[in-house]
Amino acid sequence: MLWLLLALVLLGLLAAAAAVGWYDYRRFTDSPLPIARADATIDVARGASYRDILAQLRREGLAGSGTLDDLRWRALGRELGVAGRLHAGEYALPQGLTPRELLRRMEAGQVVQHRFTIIDGWTFKQLRVALANETGLAQTLPTLSDEDIAKKFAVAEGNPEGWFLPETYSFVKGEADVDVLNRAHAAMKKALDKAWAGRDAGSVKLDSPYQALILASIVEKETGRPDERPLIAGVFLRRLQFRMRLQTDPTVIYGLGASYDGNIRKRDLETDTPYNTYTRDGLPPTPIALPGVPALEAAMHPTPGDALYFVARGDGSHEFTPTLDEHNRAVQKYQLRRNP
Repeated sequence: MLWLLLALVLLGLLAAAAAVGWYDYRRFTDSPLPIARADATIDVARGASYRDILAQLRREGLAGSGTLDDLRWRALGRELGVAGRLHAGEYALPQGLTPRELLRRMEAGQVVQHRFTIIDGWTFKQLRVALANETGLAQTLPTLSDEDIAKKFAVAEGNPEGWFLPETYSFVKGEADVDVLNRAHAAMKKALDKAWAGRDAGSVKLDSPYQALILASIVEKETGRPDERPLIAGVFLRRLQFRMRLQTDPTVIYGLGASYDGNIRKRDLETDTPYNTYTRDGLPPTPIALPGVPALEAAMHPTPGDALYFVARGDGSHEFTPTLDEHNRAVQKYQLRRNP
């Protein structure tokens, strides 16, 4: 009878120990990790094993260092069945994250998504600088010339200017800079094809989608006002139709390149370059910036009318006029009196 009593006591102790152990294990799996910073992340290397990941977590101060800590993590890995199924990449570690949630994120490959924004009106040079300064991207472009990049993207004109759509693109840490360019280039081709296919054929007398891209880049640089883009596109298309020179300062500035110091002078307007639309007929040979979708659409849907000139009012808007006399009066009103 005594042995039965002892057996029951032993079973009770084992059950109590098991209950305590189970409670301790559950408390571990569902308690927040000791994450000190709100912006903390962890990079899991490609090919890392579960053992490697646990060692990394210990180095980061997230997995403890004792035998019991190691046993808990191994038990959690077996419970979730994630050993050999955790993905490489950069993972966010928000405060409050539990061990169970962390392993589930790694199993699902929920890596951090970074965002890179191309600004409407940037030049390709500015885009290259921004990509080079994006620390999350693997840098492959700095050794390539613009001509090399144009060849990589099969740009027949040999100049990549204009061929990358201003938008926000997601990427994961370690992706190459050229991968972002690939997405931006594909997006621009799609947007340009759509705008060209839907153009107002009666008023858009251009020979190719590339000419549309060039015109859109000029519209982009001439105004940031959405309501004025179709008006400016209409002016330039009519000038082309009447064989008038475009005479637009942004093309001159682009042609000056690094010599432009923020001021455009009379001698600049008179100095011939392939981009000087005061000295040369027609459109410049390439775009002068990266136009956004609104500029593309404006260039393909110009506002009808008879305006052939416009001048800045000084408040971000422009005065549009159909004759040179009216234009000169507008210049006198808005430009000369403001800049004696």
